[in-house]
Amino acid sequence: MSKVYIVRSNDYSQVDTKLAELIEMMGGTSQFVKPNQRIALKPNLLVATEKEKAVTTHPSLLTATGKIFGKVTGSMLLAESPGSGYAYDKKALEKTYLACGMSDAAKIGGIELNYDTSFETVSFPDGKLVKRFEIITPILRCDSYLNLCKFKTHGLMIMTGGVKNIFGVIPGRSKPGYHSTMTTPELFAGMLLDLLALVPPKLTIMDAVVGMEGDGPFNGTPRHVGLLLASTNPLALDFVVSNMMGIPIDKNPLLVEAKKRNLHPSGIEEIEVIGVPLAEVCIPDFKLPASFTKENRRVLGSFLKPFVKNSFTVDPRIIKSNCTACGTCKKACPRDAIVIKKFAMIDKKKCIRCYCCHEMCQYNAIELHKSWLFRLFNQAV
Repeated sequence: MSKVYIVRSNDYSQVDTKLAELIEMMGGTSQFVKPNQRIALKPNLLVATEKEKAVTTHPSLLTATGKIFGKVTGSMLLAESPGSGYAYDKKALEKTYLACGMSDAAKIGGIELNYDTSFETVSFPDGKLVKRFEIITPILRCDSYLNLCKFKTHGLMIMTGGVKNIFGVIPGRSKPGYHSTMTTPELFAGMLLDLLALVPPKLTIMDAVVGMEGDGPFNGTPRHVGLLLASTNPLALDFVVSNMMGIPIDKNPLLVEAKKRNLHPSGIEEIEVIGVPLAEVCIPDFKLPASFTKENRRVLGSFLKPFVKNSFTVDPRIIKSNCTACGTCKKACPRDAIVIKKFAMIDKKKCIRCYCCHEMCQYNAIELHKSWLFRLFNQAV
């Protein structure tokens, strides 16, 4: 039976002691790292933004992880490739580390910051969907890595958790290619599960002290949750988080695909929650992204949907007054559906509703718009 561990951490000043408590519950640091091993720490650094927005893994978790595991091994490296709107180069890494508070956090925690921007194409014949991946070199060269993810919503995948965070091992400008070919949440979920099988983390720790609800992973609203979670199985952790957010298993594309593949666990009943009971951490009023719809759909909506597809999806739309024409959304778009003039413009015929543009916009200039037909037939939450 998979195990997910949960402790309360009401604010980030408690993370040092609460993470130590969490790791002790799991059997101690020796369960995950050995002396002289090279260990990578892989946080969520989607974009270069301040920690108060709850977009990225909080720097206090990085510092605490470095201090705790650094007692065992003196070789720890922060390794991450930011979101698809960024090039994977030294300039982008420097900007992201500084803005997210990782530069100071790494220094305090005794962690080296990675500036090696090379990557390798790795063959993966066992992949169910994807047979080769581009993986950043630091992840391939380390003995193991610890996955430091964030409790957040996500426009395409409904939630960002342990498994989705692993997508950051793919170099930034390669990411749109996966969105371009994996054009549905189901396909994207399959790709993520193949990636998990290729480069599984040794341990996944989730920053849920302050999470994000609404239209994440960037434009949502910070939400105090007051928890730290951990598991050796990121899929098990995602089952628990989905339950906490109120997402039914059959409405979570990652969990649906995992069940199709007979991966363990296949349900919450196969997970032992240790620490704070699951019943005490579920959030009944948690706000999910605009792209999420309730389970029950009206028959008429299902019948008409193939014929009026554009009317039954959530469209990214430009808020002209907020747009700075910076071009980040254009770089992130996997289908070249965006042109930049005085403001960004989206070609609806090319748009595949992957929401990469919405994910990467730092100016709240792209909203997820629900048509009246979508609201009527899907009764969107």
